Amino acid sequence: MAANKSERVLVDEWRDILALHARTLCELDRELHQHGLGASDFEVLDVLAEGAGEDGGSACRVQELASRVHLSQSALSRLVARLEKDDLVRRGMCSEDRRGVRVELTAKGRARHAEVKPLQRSVLARMLNEPRR
Repeated sequence: MAANKSERVLVDEWRDILALHARTLCELDRELHQHGLGASDFEVLDVLAEGAGEDGGSACRVQELASRVHLSQSALSRLVARLEKDDLVRRGMCSEDRRGVRVELTAKGRARHAEVKPLQRSVLARMLNEPRR
């Protein structure tokens, strides 16, 4: 009986985490929409702005970026294509590996990130500091 209760607690905690994630993601999408971004779009800009590349620069291999933003490479490729179309990022070949693709922020992408970052951080603070349901 004790093992079942412990298992139930684990499952309930896991579902609470999933629910918090879903609520937070929905709120981020809603708030960021007015700036032409979704939560995943902003996450890519944010990771690039933080200097996600191996060398600490703002360019990052697509493989690295996919692992940092928790998207499949195909989903990330579509997202990067949209961001590139909006001139927020630029794609290029990796100089050290011609098969690899690097993504970097453009000046417009840096400006959009700086404009939206306080809003995103505000949503995170509000959602992650609320009492768990």
